[in-house]
Amino acid sequence: MLFLIEFSSKKDITKRRIPLIFEFLINNPITKYTMLDISFIRENREQVEKAITNKGEKDTSVVEKVLSADEEWRAKVHEGDLLRSESNTKSGKIGQLMSQGKKEEAQEIIKETSAMKEQIKEIEEEVKKLRIERDNLLLRIPNVPHPSVPVGVTEEDNEIFKTWGTPNESEWRKPHWELTERHGWVDFERGVKVTGAGFPFYVGGVAQLQRALINYFINEAAKAGYIEMQAPYFVNEDSARGTGQIPDKEDMMYEIPRDGFFNIPTAEVPVTNYHRDEILENKDIPKKYVCHTPCWRREAGSYGKDVRGLNRLHQFDKVELVKIVRPEDSYDELESLREHAEGLLEALELSYRTLLMCTGDMGFTQSKKYDLEVWSPGQKRWLEVSSCSNFESFQARRMQLRYRKDEKEIEILHTLNGSGLALPRVVSALLEAYQEENGKVRIPEVLKPFIGREYL
Repeated sequence: MLFLIEFSSKKDITKRRIPLIFEFLINNPITKYTMLDISFIRENREQVEKAITNKGEKDTSVVEKVLSADEEWRAKVHEGDLLRSESNTKSGKIGQLMSQGKKEEAQEIIKETSAMKEQIKEIEEEVKKLRIERDNLLLRIPNVPHPSVPVGVTEEDNEIFKTWGTPNESEWRKPHWELTERHGWVDFERGVKVTGAGFPFYVGGVAQLQRALINYFINEAAKAGYIEMQAPYFVNEDSARGTGQIPDKEDMMYEIPRDGFFNIPTAEVPVTNYHRDEILENKDIPKKYVCHTPCWRREAGSYGKDVRGLNRLHQFDKVELVKIVRPEDSYDELESLREHAEGLLEALELSYRTLLMCTGDMGFTQSKKYDLEVWSPGQKRWLEVSSCSNFESFQARRMQLRYRKDEKEIEILHTLNGSGLALPRVVSALLEAYQEENGKVRIPEVLKPFIGREYL
């Protein structure tokens, strides 16, 4: 009997997707789409079980199931190898016996080897099924957090890594939705009419502000050595699986069932998959890309004051930074990624804080993550505008993204990404921070060359 994936109720996969993943693994019975290397799990069982617990899952039995399935698979592979070797040895005698005129003995061996071939075929089918079972289980094991990540369950367990600026708490400051309504800059009602809730129109000043921010963010990334890229807005299932959206965040993505595509939830997905199934040359590492795209997310279950205005949308724009690096460089690259995103907020003169995310608030795929939160003067609270993450080899192993370390050795790369930055909450924070008591909104100095005036 073939084994199907069991998902916790916390992150259930949709019923339609289970047969698709099952069909995929039937046709591709290889470990390339697993998350952690099975040998790592065998050698570090306690560490993997602890990682599962620290990321908020109570049931660690999947590790025992994986190891049992792997042991059964390896035993069956060994059985097939022994039988194949025996069959080859016997087959080698047939010609010798025939040349000696011992036809009856030769015919007996032919019968034996024919039966062995049937046995080998059956064993190969079993090996294939057992590997599917093991790989399905491997898909349920999260990435292992870096030792520097604080252990915790909720956002209260995150650590404040850095603060910059002084949050403005002037009572007269209006929330951004009052400013956009007053000036006609964002039209939510017509967005609902044309598409639905969470798909607003940007008009006039805010449309210009978004365009200016996108140009500024991309220009700054280019100065830092990132290559600008324009990526597809839709991806196939292999790409969604490669970066870990499947099976984990599937209920957050919009789908185009007729064509088997997903609307991208972030440029991370197409850009990181750009080099999927490739072996890069050592001299070409690191790869650094910057990409602006719209992003689509269902944001199921979001409601209340936290989603008012531009706080949480189904479609929004973001400039994404992606790095593909050597394993020994990835944590230095994470710090430089964080510093780049922080530098954008400092140039915009927006007060912010950087959080080092705890294990339970970090996500399934990350080994370490920083969140950047900007101060919203009109709402009197912090708003996330960037996440900077190191996935180590977690994504690259699924994508078989490797590099030629030297003439003899090929190694899995590490991947990182970060928002540089996400637009809606940056826009809302700018509107609230740069407003004047008469309702006018000044333009930040670094954006004036892109807009060409003093006020929106």
